Amino acid sequence: MSDYEYRQLGPGDIQLFRDLLGVFAEAFGEPQTYLPAQPGDAYLRKLLGQDTFIAVVALDRDEVVGGLAAYVLEKFEQARSEIYIYDLAVAEAHRRKGIATGVIRHLQGVAKTYGAWVIFVQADPGDAPALNLYASLGTREDVYHFDIPVS
Repeated sequence: MSDYEYRQLGPGDIQLFRDLLGVFAEAFGEPQTYLPAQPGDAYLRKLLGQDTFIAVVALDRDEVVGGLAAYVLEKFEQARSEIYIYDLAVAEAHRRKGIATGVIRHLQGVAKTYGAWVIFVQADPGDAPALNLYASLGTREDVYHFDIPVS
């Protein structure tokens, strides 16, 4: 973990965010989702400047080799928030080097500044590396996930 730099992206980090989208495309095998229809710079600048969105990258010198995208969910029952890790990936050549743990650890520090009380993430049942990683960092809850179409 110590050979990499971890940092939260801000509105001026558009190219680094685009590089993270490339890591997601390769890691998830979904280039059509992450590459051809990327939003324009103004959209990304606004997204990266919002208090409800967090992007953390792992850098090997100036190359994005991993990272995550997360959403801050303000709660209604108490004055606190939760953070949901939406996507997390590491470039294949850099896996098994602690990068995923590093970006989550960095997010834990960021989460304190948001008044978050928990970070949560989903993993597919067959994704053993992700399941092992998340089990090493937190408590597992078995839940059902439903996709509800928009009317």
